[in-house]
Amino acid sequence: MADNNIVNFNEKRGPENIGKWIKKAIVLVVLLALLIIGISNLFIVEQGEYKVVRQFGEVVRIEEEPGLNVKIPFIQTVSSLPKYQMSYDVNPAEINTRDKKRMLVDNYAVWRVEDPRAMIGNARTIENAESIMSNFIFSVIRAELGQMDYDEIINEEESGRGDFNERVTERVNELLARDNYGIIITDVRMKRTDLPEDNELAIHRRMISERESTAQEYLSQGDAEANRIRANTDREVQEIISTAEADASEIIGEGEAEAARVYNAAFGRDTEFYELYRTLESYRTTIEDETVITLPADSPYAEY
Repeated sequence: MADNNIVNFNEKRGPENIGKWIKKAIVLVVLLALLIIGISNLFIVEQGEYKVVRQFGEVVRIEEEPGLNVKIPFIQTVSSLPKYQMSYDVNPAEINTRDKKRMLVDNYAVWRVEDPRAMIGNARTIENAESIMSNFIFSVIRAELGQMDYDEIINEEESGRGDFNERVTERVNELLARDNYGIIITDVRMKRTDLPEDNELAIHRRMISERESTAQEYLSQGDAEANRIRANTDREVQEIISTAEADASEIIGEGEAEAARVYNAAFGRDTEFYELYRTLESYRTTIEDETVITLPADSPYAEY
């Protein structure tokens, strides 16, 4: 009966202790939540990137110096843009040259974001910026190559391109700056030039025909030159032979004249001896082993 009259004051204070623990837990959760929220709203700007801070979709600031920064929780968001140079492979495009020939041109461009605020305001995204840049590059290349013949473009030794890449780069940057897209092209390079598949075979056949025609022209020129050389040689040979024959005739004439003079001088000294000599010479010429001559007995020719 005495135990039933005892009052336990600790049991009466139990709900009060639980309340204190609940308050402490709530404070701890709030502090933890605030810590998480604070940490989640810190952001780091890396080397080679821009951090774009937006508030309700509008750009409020752009951080470009490397380091730790903070944004307003729940109101502001952060996105990144590359600060380094990027390469973009421009899709191959078909253009017409000044001599009305079609060709495929393949290029690439090296570019970077110069003004991220202007790029976001006008181009919105990197993909859109590359698309705009590609359109400008194609337009400028088409205009530049449209002023050149096909042979000038493909022939490196006799190319009329000169500072073609520099001109294209400068002109495209002018167009990008005019519309304030906030990007700049460092370089544009032509990787290759090809013929469209539908007329490549026809162009090859025409090139073969042209070279065969050129070869035939060279052969004709060679034949004409050979005939000219032969004609000149034949004429020179004939002149030499004619001159030699004239000289020989003159020498023979002089020899015969000299011989006649000697004969006449000998004949004048001893007529009978000259007649004997001439007769004996005629015997040597006319009389052979089987020669038969019929002469009168008193013929002077048969005297000797």
